[in-house]
Amino acid sequence: MSKLWEKGIETNKLVENFTVGKDRELDLRLAKYDILGSIAHITMLENIGLLSKEELELLKTELAKLLNTVECGDFKIEGDVEDIHSQVELYLTTVLGETGKKIHSGRSRNDQVLVDIKLFLKDEIVSFKDEVVSLFNLLQSLSEEYKNILMPGYTHGQIAMPSSFGLWFGAYAETLIDDIYSLTAAWNVVNQNPLGSAAGYGSSFPLDRDMTTSLLGFKNMNYNSIAAQLSRGKSEKVMANALSSLASSLNKLATDCSMYMCGNYGFISFPDELTTGSSIMPHKKNPDVWELIRANCNRIQSTSNEISLLCTNLPHGYHRDFQLLKEILFPSMERMHNSIQMTLLMLSNIRINKGVIDDPKYDYLFTVEEVNRLVLDGVPFREAYKTVGKHVKSGTFTAKREVAHTHKGSIGNLCNSEIKAKMEFALNQLK
Repeated sequence: MSKLWEKGIETNKLVENFTVGKDRELDLRLAKYDILGSIAHITMLENIGLLSKEELELLKTELAKLLNTVECGDFKIEGDVEDIHSQVELYLTTVLGETGKKIHSGRSRNDQVLVDIKLFLKDEIVSFKDEVVSLFNLLQSLSEEYKNILMPGYTHGQIAMPSSFGLWFGAYAETLIDDIYSLTAAWNVVNQNPLGSAAGYGSSFPLDRDMTTSLLGFKNMNYNSIAAQLSRGKSEKVMANALSSLASSLNKLATDCSMYMCGNYGFISFPDELTTGSSIMPHKKNPDVWELIRANCNRIQSTSNEISLLCTNLPHGYHRDFQLLKEILFPSMERMHNSIQMTLLMLSNIRINKGVIDDPKYDYLFTVEEVNRLVLDGVPFREAYKTVGKHVKSGTFTAKREVAHTHKGSIGNLCNSEIKAKMEFALNQLK
């Protein structure tokens, strides 16, 4: 197996397989970023005199070819190559000989993988941001469309007060803004250049870290070489925290939809092709998509804890434990992308039961409305509360299915334009 660290001593095959693990598979996602990091690094090496202009051009030409194979989906990490870093350097050495061997001057696999992961996470954050915006826009559209359609509101799982489909959809739109702030926090942590920290203690070469920071598009750098290495695990955890926040939002929405599809509620429905059936009950339309969104989001919310446990009690510096971070985080990001896409599909096809509130079992939703009407007529609140309570207890309460909510954020004043402005402000912070 080709390794950057081999010194002529063959590694035990079991040890080799165990330590490589799933790196070949997972590192394919980092290939683009490893090549971009290498292009920035060699550009800097030429600038400080460790490469000639001719060597730089040769290396950049071959790295551009390699990047093209990645973008075309043809890039592979060979079976006898340890990881992405080894594959790139092996290719350059094979094609360019001694020139290819110069690419590693002034860096370590430790700061290479940090660069790769941070660049990868930056792109992932932008991708999640775009997906969240699409979901936000859809929810706001649904909120406006159904703002005048009442639905039951619940507390403690019990019938409580009138709500509306507009209020319900709008609530999930607004809570996505909090998730954008969580993504922004992740962005600010990962948007720092670790390249040049090498194995954690810098280098005796006169590396121009400001140059690579600019070339790679980082806003700032991890100045202290040890601090750069301390960001391993922290970067993955802050990303997991952001995913957890978003997963929490989708989890509640999925739970609502699974419940509201049930015949006992009947608030919403979906086309048959978006539901599944039973092997013995011909009437069933199961909310399998929502249930799997809910389950996947629960798994995503465990990611941060798993990362915390992996990194607990490690002293500063690199440890091979960190290799497993990719196995924890990368699948969670994939689950999150899939969950958002399926949420978009389902909500784009949702059907609303516009007459659900007319069922007599929802009469008691309007007790608070009646209490408030009496208060507006001059009755003290506690007396009005007791009066309506007596009617409920005696079975003489008559519901007036009318609501007159006007304050900001209520059924009659959804503030969707204000919520949109709030989202735009949040998005402006993610830069």
